[in-house]
Amino acid sequence: MAVIKVKVVSIIGRLNELNRVTEICGRSGIFHPDHALDFYENTEKFSQLNEENPFSGSLQKLYDSLSVIGHTPVLLPEENIRNLQIEPQEAQNYVSRFTETISTMQNKRVQTQKEIETCTKDAEDMSHFMGLNLNLDEIRECKFIKVRFGFLPKESAEPLKTTYKDNPYVTFFPCTTDQTHLWGVYMCPIDQIAEIDKIFSKLYFQRLRLREITKTPEKVVESLHTKIDELRKQMGSLQTEENQFWQREQKRYTEVYSYLAERSTYFGIRHYAASYHSSFILTGWIPADEEQSFTMMLDTLQSVEYSLNDADDVLAHSPPVKLKNKAPARPYEFFVKMYGLPNYKEIDPTPLVAILFTLLFGIMFPDVGQGLCLAFFGYFYMWKHRHMPIGKILLPCGIMATLWGFVFGAWFGNEHFLDPLYHAFGLPGKPVDAMEGSTTVAIIVIAIAIGFVCITLSMILNIYSSCKRKDYARALVSQNGVAALVFYVALVLGLVGQKVTGKKIITIPYLVFLIILPLVIVFLGDFLGSRIRGEKSRPESWPMFFTQSFFEWFEFLLALLSNTISFLRVGAFVLVHTGMMTMVLTLSQMVDPAFGVGWYIMMAIGNIFVGVLESLLVSIHVLRLNFYEMFSRFYDGDGRAFTPVHVQGLIKA
Repeated sequence: MAVIKVKVVSIIGRLNELNRVTEICGRSGIFHPDHALDFYENTEKFSQLNEENPFSGSLQKLYDSLSVIGHTPVLLPEENIRNLQIEPQEAQNYVSRFTETISTMQNKRVQTQKEIETCTKDAEDMSHFMGLNLNLDEIRECKFIKVRFGFLPKESAEPLKTTYKDNPYVTFFPCTTDQTHLWGVYMCPIDQIAEIDKIFSKLYFQRLRLREITKTPEKVVESLHTKIDELRKQMGSLQTEENQFWQREQKRYTEVYSYLAERSTYFGIRHYAASYHSSFILTGWIPADEEQSFTMMLDTLQSVEYSLNDADDVLAHSPPVKLKNKAPARPYEFFVKMYGLPNYKEIDPTPLVAILFTLLFGIMFPDVGQGLCLAFFGYFYMWKHRHMPIGKILLPCGIMATLWGFVFGAWFGNEHFLDPLYHAFGLPGKPVDAMEGSTTVAIIVIAIAIGFVCITLSMILNIYSSCKRKDYARALVSQNGVAALVFYVALVLGLVGQKVTGKKIITIPYLVFLIILPLVIVFLGDFLGSRIRGEKSRPESWPMFFTQSFFEWFEFLLALLSNTISFLRVGAFVLVHTGMMTMVLTLSQMVDPAFGVGWYIMMAIGNIFVGVLESLLVSIHVLRLNFYEMFSRFYDGDGRAFTPVHVQGLIKA
């Protein structure tokens, strides 16, 4: 339950050495940069380096150019990037050539695509006039008649028959129709065309200005389709040309892109540095166990000086945190990061989460068959196939559910399927029958006991964590300190002990020293805490102080009660699982009493539904118990992640 020890390193040198320093820091793979000015008091003469990154523009151009042809850049491994022999001007020249070539090919593709779309639209428009016994060449050569091709709404057909029926020049010849429009032509003498155009405009006639008016509509459509086929072949040739170009350039592109990404990343470290005349200061964090290897690289620079300090000496600057856990607990860091990383002096709760989450999940989801399915699904599909962090958590949870399934005797909801196994071990039946009356009460009592243990453990962890941070006021007199722990444990054990043994345990001394006195200490916690911290301040108003303390004290008692009772959900889900699967069995027997195909289908559907729903709900509730009933008592979660510099390319938005 610890984090990796880190040290803060301050590097001072001349500005002309800064690029070399950032390269060493970046290539070390262990340097977490921080703003240098935050570590010093007299910084009036220093200025933050806010230079424009000279590599980001070229990197963006390369990325955008490759995206145009449907590919995504890939970075070389960092150790391979270090061995690249590329000069900055050489990289810039390659970027110009690559982007220009891609732009030329893309312009050809865009132009060809536009021609395809235009020809397709013209063919579609002209197809509406196929079947007209008209020679378009002759129409174009007419000297005394104008012809208009187009379409108008169906609603406009009625005025043509009524309002304009007496006008011999207002005549529309429909060719085809769709759901909303009539497609056709109208014609009139040239000297009447202006007036007729106005009339048809009022009828919402949309004119089609056909680019090619030759021969018959059938011939026009045929020629357009022929041209479309040729353009599509041309588009295919352009695609082949792009693919061949990428195959030729892929290796060199990846090298140049990786080089620019490295340069851009390392140049970004400069933004954390501060300058003073011709000198710089750069500050960052490194793991304590990597100090020697890091300083050996800095020692190669003669004009650079550095100093290192333990993170414990600069806690005010919030040292970054890197969790350190064994392999079984490591997947549960996902939940801890979801809540918030511990600060540098806090304990890492990951092992506790790993134990409690897995144990409580198994208790609340006790089924051998469904547990095995969950373990296989979580590991092989969600982790191996989808690479989802939750997949590695579902594996131990599924195994734990399987183990508790043997305790409660459930196999895909069948409460007696495993009876032969128990008989083989000399048992009369399953160890625990969840639906038996006395067992139900015992499950509820055990759930409350689990809550008591978890809350007690949380208080102990708070005391330990507070002492580790030398916050003795929080360790002793806070609502999760020693006084609160003594009160809670004494009250619960006293009441339970009297109930179980029948003897009087809560005597007057017991009541005064283990219950009332701790309560008074918690009530005066703020006042006593300020005295422990050496603060001499007094409340501005004693009546207001006592009023506020009373409500906080009342909230403390209420929270203890509600948090303990909250663990009833552990026992409730045991009963819920049994009840839901009993319902599935009942429905299956109703569908097919003869235990035929229908019974198996209904059982499969019911198990999938219950398994998915209950595993989701159990995960949420167990996570809630960890976060709200436990973490809130000992864990702040206000740390920041240790993120050393690594070469990064551009990420698609």
